[in-house]
Amino acid sequence: RFSSDEVIRKRLLIDGDGAGDDRRINLLVKSFIKWCNSGSQEEGYLQYQRMLSTLSQCEFSMGKTLLVYDMNLREMENYEKIYKDIENSIAAAHEKISECKKQILQAKRIRKNRQEYDALAKVIQHHPDRHETLKQLEALGKELQNLSHIKENVEDKLELRRKQFHVLLSTIHELQQTLENDEKLSEAEESQETQMEAEAKQ
Repeated sequence: RFSSDEVIRKRLLIDGDGAGDDRRINLLVKSFIKWCNSGSQEEGYLQYQRMLSTLSQCEFSMGKTLLVYDMNLREMENYEKIYKDIENSIAAAHEKISECKKQILQAKRIRKNRQEYDALAKVIQHHPDRHETLKQLEALGKELQNLSHIKENVEDKLELRRKQFHVLLSTIHELQQTLENDEKLSEAEESQETQMEAEAKQ
């Protein structure tokens, strides 16, 4: 014997997405039996119209299911395209990060040169020609300022690329989770349809 909860659960599984297919089939069978056993022509015609109405509802439900299936296929194709775009974006991000690393190495070399310039400036300070020495120091100061700006720009670019790369990885993770959920939903729907077909054959 089945409890009321088990009966409700079984009917929901048979009914699919709750569109009332099981109820419509039962109603169609009952209408067919009444049509076969109808005593008058008027009652037979009424049962015949009811069967046509139920069949129309079943055909509409089937068409709706096919549309949902086609929509899911298009969504899967769209997800695959998005996934490829993300892969391309990740590859581009790797290239940008590699370029930023090269710029960092260049900045380190510039810093080393700046240290050498500082050492040279100390030597120049002992030069007897004070006017020329001041000119050179001014030029070195401008060069150091430009190098400092270059270093700051490179560091800002590197930080931006790191943030962009983190966003890309987060998007991939969310997309993978969505695809897994869609696959689980599809498997559940296929299982329900298989069970409905098996019970319909019984």
